[in-house]
Amino acid sequence: MRQAFSRQACRLDPARSENRLAIIESEAVTATEPLLPSEVRRAFDAFPVPMRKRLLQVRDLIFATAAAHDEVGRLSETLKWGEPAYLTEASGSGSTIRLGRVKDSAHAAILFNCKTTLIDTFRERFPDRFEYRQTRALLLPVAGKLPKQELIVCLSLALTYHLDRRGRK
Repeated sequence: MRQAFSRQACRLDPARSENRLAIIESEAVTATEPLLPSEVRRAFDAFPVPMRKRLLQVRDLIFATAAAHDEVGRLSETLKWGEPAYLTEASGSGSTIRLGRVKDSAHAAILFNCKTTLIDTFRERFPDRFEYRQTRALLLPVAGKLPKQELIVCLSLALTYHLDRRGRK
């Protein structure tokens, strides 16, 4: 069974090469998100409530961003190192995205493979928008407005990381 929810529509915007995606603010759509697998639900339940809410917002944005890219295909949702993880196993288009926390921080964390150039790219594009930890994490405050436009760019780059690199070879 799938649960229905209302979200903003995402679409590819070829005119905006730096973003590649735009949120259509006025167009609400009804879509279905995959239900959380039980082990992933338990991992989310282990987070403090404000952090859990923020990370679930990011989860929704991950699925919406993936849906806007035909080449990404179906995402796999699982646990990696005990944290919710999103993989492009079907297409191999992107790098794994994990949701969690980092030591000594009350922020929610979006974690990326430290051997990629993703965090460096995010820092170049959004130097003052996010806090970063080394080459592994983008940190988000658990309260306040979610910076959706900027996150869509970051998530899009992660979900298509291998496609972008293949295209440069």
